Amino acid sequence: MTFSFVHAADIHLDSPLKGLESYPDAPVEQIRNATRRALDNLVQLAIGEEAAFVLLAGDIFDGPWRDYNTALFFAQRMGRLKEAGIRVFLVTGNHDAASPIGKNLSPPDNVRILSKNQPERIYLEDLGVNIVGQGYSRRDVQEDLAANYPVGRADTFNIGLLHTALSGRSGHEPYAPTSRDVLASKGYDYWALGHVHQREIVDRDPWIVFPGTVQGRHIREEGPKGCTLVLVEDGRVRQAVHHDLDVLRWQMCRVDLEGCECEEQVWVQIRRALEGAADAGDGRPVAVRLELEGRTAIHSRLHDREQQVQEECRTRAAGLGDIWLEKIRLRTRPLLESGGGVDPDSPLAGLIKGIEDLSLSRSCQDQIPELADMLSKLPPEIQAGQDPFDLGDPEKLRQMQDEVKELLLGRLLRQGKGL
Repeated sequence: MTFSFVHAADIHLDSPLKGLESYPDAPVEQIRNATRRALDNLVQLAIGEEAAFVLLAGDIFDGPWRDYNTALFFAQRMGRLKEAGIRVFLVTGNHDAASPIGKNLSPPDNVRILSKNQPERIYLEDLGVNIVGQGYSRRDVQEDLAANYPVGRADTFNIGLLHTALSGRSGHEPYAPTSRDVLASKGYDYWALGHVHQREIVDRDPWIVFPGTVQGRHIREEGPKGCTLVLVEDGRVRQAVHHDLDVLRWQMCRVDLEGCECEEQVWVQIRRALEGAADAGDGRPVAVRLELEGRTAIHSRLHDREQQVQEECRTRAAGLGDIWLEKIRLRTRPLLESGGGVDPDSPLAGLIKGIEDLSLSRSCQDQIPELADMLSKLPPEIQAGQDPFDLGDPEKLRQMQDEVKELLLGRLLRQGKGL
């Protein structure tokens, strides 16, 4: 027997896209409706491919989101699948467990929500398919749910449906931890996983797949996003193919300005990067973060004119079509050492060395009560979110330290050299 099914996860329906809100010419409608349009693309794919069923591996909804129009939209799209004779099987994830929408979901009868209390087995007699899954009864599931899944049935195609980070994935909470060995021991042919937003084929014997999220929501979710279409022939996976569903794409562009001696050379490099980002969008609008790196003779000029550089980058991006700059970061370095040309025995040289030796740590906040008080008063959108101002984050602290050093050194050298 030959049939196909669609495996998707992490829809996060109606979750806002982060990073473009303050940009005056941002694609507001694309941002607001991106996850809905991605779900529409998923439904269209399943119908167009005449899929036997759809698997949703958790996080259909997005935490405490309370707009019940979200649930209505989901139910309507599942209704379209019902009209096409396509069944849907889903397990809840950590965000669904925290969602008042997910807890009260009443989808059409072609949608089967598997048990949250124990592994549930569903046998599709017409296809010879055995589906086993368990959803989240609470957000922070720490036990290995897969360990309790029953062993696969002989003479059937066995599928495990699970929301998990396996043994851990960067940027994702280690919920429902498990391992390849545990999954392989169950004798299943395909493990349909969710929770990790980056597509990953973990293994092919048996197939263990994260399809990734259907729509990137911020810069940490860059590149194509979508689902996996699985073709089964004679009880074996013949192919598992990724299909793009996203309607707006995120792209990180690191622009190496090494050797650039004038601004025109800088703009040539930036334009090439933006054109590459536009091509990577494959016809979609693209949200880009530009990071300008490398040692360059015009390092100081770029930093002195940072605001003008930012505006010029946005203007040039706008001229290339549907490209929006989510953020621009200057991380260039001076061509020469900061103390070059300064008398090593002068007071200026001593100040330069002191700045270069500056080292910030978490203890700085603890030792300065005024700083801790100021940080506690920052708005929630600055303290949290996808790019939070968190001095407890070593990478964030390093970035801030480099920026402080650059600011101090630039001003000091210009004054000390009469610039």
